[in-house]
Parts: sequence; structure tokens; C-alpha cells
Amino acid sequence: MELTTERLILRPWKETDAESLFQYAKDPAVGPIAGWPPHKSIDESRDVIKNYFCGRECYAVCLRTDNIAIGCIELKLNGSTDMTKRDDECELGYWIGKEFWGQGLIPEAARELIRHGFEDLNMNIIWCEYYDGNTKSKRVQEKVGFVYHHTCKDVPVPLMGETRTVHANHMTKEQWLANK
Repeated sequence: MELTTERLILRPWKETDAESLFQYAKDPAVGPIAGWPPHKSIDESRDVIKNYFCGRECYAVCLRTDNIAIGCIELKLNGSTDMTKRDDECELGYWIGKEFWGQGLIPEAARELIRHGFEDLNMNIIWCEYYDGNTKSKRVQEKVGFVYHHTCKDVPVPLMGETRTVHANHMTKEQWLANK
């Protein structure tokens, strides 16, 4: 499935996206703040596409002008998230290459994926979280209408070998409909 917005195409990842994924995921400003280490090679990026960016609702974020992957956005369904055990709830996750920060692209992609989650997938709640200090991710969640739910301290971040404080937000279908 492919979703579109004014400036973006959200489409499934392809192995041929490995080069563009590596270009943005190797940046130490991108992955660590989201909980994963910078990619070390195109082969590692290809492996991530094959083994992690393969969820049913995982999309490459691409500009409509060239359809090249510049980020990732996903609705993590039951079984792929520890935020919920319900089939009518999911978790939104995202990141984008540093050179695209501050352009409103992830809020644009998030609004479309939230719409898709509530309208097409019949979700009742969408969860989203960010690590303490990730003010850009916090701001995205505020912009698109997520509401604070709770904070957890000393949460393991296995890929980084550390623990962090996590702030969890959520949006109900009713909240989304009221602010649509």
C-alpha cells in the first residue's frame, strides 16, 4: 500500500533503498536519540530493511519529487510493540534524515498515518513515545495532537546498551475526530 500527502509518498521499503537509508541512518544525530546506533554500512541498512522495516504498516518516507527514502514511519501493531496488547491499538514510530529536520515533513507523514490508523485500520488508540531530551520528537507529537499519558524511568534501550526515561503519549479516535 502507498499513502500520499501534499509533499510525501509513504510506501513500503525496498532493498534498493539501502543506499539512501544508509546515507541518513549513519548520522550520529539521527539514530541514537531514537534508540538505535548509527548504521555502519549499506549492508547493515539492507539488513534493517529486510528484518526490521518489513512490518505491515512500515513505510519509507519519500519526497513526492523523487520518491527516495529519507526517513521511516510505522504503525507498530499488536505483537510489534510493548505499548499495548490490544488489536485495536498501535504505536506510532518515526525518524527522518537530519537535513530534513524542521520542515514539517514528519508531522505531515504522521497526520496521514494517524488518519490511516483510525479510518482504515479501525484503531481506537494510537500510542507514541519519546526519550527524555528528544525535544524534536516531543514537538512532533504535540503538533499532531498526542496527549501526555505517563513517564517511565530506567527503561532498557537494548540497541544502545543503556536505560532512559520514556514519555508516553496517546491519541484516541474520539480525540482525533474532534480535532480533524
